[in-house]
Amino acid sequence: MPQATTTPTAGTDSAPGASPSTAAPIPAQAAAPPKPRKVAPPRETALSDDPRPTLQPDTFFATAKASERYSAIVDAGGWPTDIAAIGPGTKGPAVARLRKRLAIEGDLSGGEASGLAWDNGLTAGVKRFQARMGLRPTGIVSGATLKAINVPARERFNELASSANRLAGLNFSFDERYVVVNIPSTQVEAVENGRVVHHYIAIVGDPDHPSPEISAHIQVINLNPTWTVPTSIIKKEIIPRMQRDPGYLTRAKIRILDGQGKEINPKSVNWSTERAVNYTLRQDSGAGNSLGSIRIGMPNKLAVYMHDTPGKGAFGADYRFLSHGCVRVQGVYDYAAWLLEGTGGDWDKAALLAKTKEGARYDINLVKAVPVIWVYLTGWSNGEGPANFRDDVYNVDNVGEAQVSAQAAPLR
Repeated sequence: MPQATTTPTAGTDSAPGASPSTAAPIPAQAAAPPKPRKVAPPRETALSDDPRPTLQPDTFFATAKASERYSAIVDAGGWPTDIAAIGPGTKGPAVARLRKRLAIEGDLSGGEASGLAWDNGLTAGVKRFQARMGLRPTGIVSGATLKAINVPARERFNELASSANRLAGLNFSFDERYVVVNIPSTQVEAVENGRVVHHYIAIVGDPDHPSPEISAHIQVINLNPTWTVPTSIIKKEIIPRMQRDPGYLTRAKIRILDGQGKEINPKSVNWSTERAVNYTLRQDSGAGNSLGSIRIGMPNKLAVYMHDTPGKGAFGADYRFLSHGCVRVQGVYDYAAWLLEGTGGDWDKAALLAKTKEGARYDINLVKAVPVIWVYLTGWSNGEGPANFRDDVYNVDNVGEAQVSAQAAPLR
């Protein structure tokens, strides 16, 4: 779920009580050197352009088969995990070791597996590896690419085996049009006729508030939505904030409503207790609303959904595990327009923007609900070539570890 919007406290430029001095002039001092300008770290992740959906009807079988292949790689001794940071122009044993590493997993063919000089074939192999990891295809081994290429084969097997286990028995209604959110990838896929027609960057739940694995149907687009604050956020964030800053709810345009929908003055609530959880806290729609301008309604028992956000800067970061469980979508107007195709009313991006600018809450029901599924796949196969991998941010992969431990256990 989204975090409550915060308002920074204004500061001052001079100390209290300061006044012009009539004493001797202060000696001139050398100007302080300018502070170095902060430079944002390079963006290392990339939005996928793979037209093959992360989740297809045969993904479980392909991923299970891939786990067997990676198990065999482990049994054969794995691959080198001491690859150095190198790139085009490099020569020597480090290049040969990189070639061996990429060839074992399948990013280089047999004829490309040897040689001490960097060439175009090796650059292409590195780019293939980076694409499978969700990284920018620079063709250079450094940073996140260096870290990923030195992950042991045993860990990759664990990710595939754990992901296949989570997919076992999956009951999802694949349709001509459906949506996939792979949580570790922090991306949304709009699938049509078996191909991904749109990829969107996403922000998902942080490790303390993980986004759940769930399937549902998208039924409605809410324009200018209000936001009802979850009880967990009231307890952990709103109550402590109100103790420090009694004017916070008013500035954030969050109203307190009793059981009859009557608005309550925040000053009448004892914020030193948890009495506030007995009320409904609802944020007005508008520019500062935590859901932004659009909410994607997908009724489910866990009350999670997809939505816009006023804090769009986080979409530009590599680490996007930041929400309270719901999924924030970059390009949400384009996404909503795709969902509404065939609904009637010509709801393209321009029409949605125009309706939103009117300021009033407005709901658009889909003529045909679109199936949506949130999955947690740290390793998966599209059925051909090496597998795809993402970091296990929620730290839940353990199936492969258990299998390896059982195989290694001595007979009694």
